[in-house]
Amino acid sequence: MTKSLSEKRIFQWALLPTVLTLAWPTMLEQLLHTAVQYIDTAMVGSLGTQATAAVGSTATVGWLVGSSVSAFGIGFLAYISQALGAGEPERARRAAGQAVLAVLVTGLFFTALTLGLSPFVPVWMQVDPSIRDLASRYFFILYLPMLPRTASVIFGTVLRAAGDTRTPMRVGLAVNLINVVLNFLLIYPSRQLSLFGLSIHMWGAGWEVVGAAAASAIAFAIGGVAISLALYRHPVVSPRGQAIRPDGTVLRPCLRVAFPNMLQRFGTSLGYVAFAAMINALGELSTAAHTVANTVESAFYIPGYGMQAAAATLTGNCIGAGDENRRKALARLIVLVEVGLMLLSGSLLFAFAPAMAGIFSKDPKVIKLGSTVLRMVACSEPFYGVSIVVEGMLQGAGKTKVPFVINIAGMWGIRILGTWVCTTRLGMDLVSAWACMIGHNLLLFALFLCYYRSGKWNVLKQGAQV
Repeated sequence: MTKSLSEKRIFQWALLPTVLTLAWPTMLEQLLHTAVQYIDTAMVGSLGTQATAAVGSTATVGWLVGSSVSAFGIGFLAYISQALGAGEPERARRAAGQAVLAVLVTGLFFTALTLGLSPFVPVWMQVDPSIRDLASRYFFILYLPMLPRTASVIFGTVLRAAGDTRTPMRVGLAVNLINVVLNFLLIYPSRQLSLFGLSIHMWGAGWEVVGAAAASAIAFAIGGVAISLALYRHPVVSPRGQAIRPDGTVLRPCLRVAFPNMLQRFGTSLGYVAFAAMINALGELSTAAHTVANTVESAFYIPGYGMQAAAATLTGNCIGAGDENRRKALARLIVLVEVGLMLLSGSLLFAFAPAMAGIFSKDPKVIKLGSTVLRMVACSEPFYGVSIVVEGMLQGAGKTKVPFVINIAGMWGIRILGTWVCTTRLGMDLVSAWACMIGHNLLLFALFLCYYRSGKWNVLKQGAQV
């Protein structure tokens, strides 16, 4: 039978609004979060290189904690998106009830863990002894509201699985605005401000680095409460009336997806910790330049993670509905858009690296070193973007075991081992460490693309579902 013209087209542009409707709120949410991260770093950077190093030196441990929590959300994302794609909203609501249980258990566990380990984290991260106490206090305050932070992550993923990316965006906007205002009030001391020719006395706590931590902690707490209320009011996936006690029919398939992803995120985040520790050992200049470059680079991954969220939800919907043709059409379109966006972001990063680094540090040496590594990584942006969206599709399909292997092999086999050899054995500097990071990104691109094209992950072709 002859296929219709629309079926013959490689790219079905009529699906583009569906993709962008899911992707743009996530992109905007990430953009706002990154903007606040920029403001945080710039405000703390104005206090000096030591303050920047104290804040940035434990950041990778925060990624380790946050990524472990996020893994639970991926299990619920696959389950809920497929349930809704299959037209089974009651099953999705039961999963939302189990998400509440997951928030309570993981939130309390990580609260106890982070607060208990806060005195030791700077030591493990090889932070300069002169700033260890400051780094420890910053870390402790930042993770006091771990329970609401966990709610923000998991409940936000539940809402995105239901196709609601705007509510997490709105909550994120509020959190970021609160954070900026509190930064302004808590970091700096009382001072005179000039506004339209008028001198205004502005109160300030003058807490410096501790003020930045307190501002973020308060904002996170408010955000967790807000997104919890939003989930309970949601017309499709509200957990209202659902049992909070463990339900094996929901938790088992969710954990089958979440556990490999949790191991992956834990392993890769632990790799980031080891990576940062090796960089911290290179000295204060390398630590500051690495912190600045990481902050700048995060903005240029926004298109990738926005499209990843859309890829995961739409793939799950298509699998739940058993629609392979639509899944393939969406996959082609998402990859095309992603590559275009990451080419643009990589070009901008390369062109404006010195100016961007100059926002966060006034030290010429920090700016020069940070700009060098940023221009290096800019060339790998499109390749990394493909691996991001392919991983999103696999998450939506509930396939997380092979991504776990790929990510761990890349992180520890290329980035960590390579950096250890370059910095410890060969005496090389930060540039060599970032070269190893780029090698890691290119390996992810190659392995994810090969696995995707193999079709072994596709449960529709296998006649099964998660």
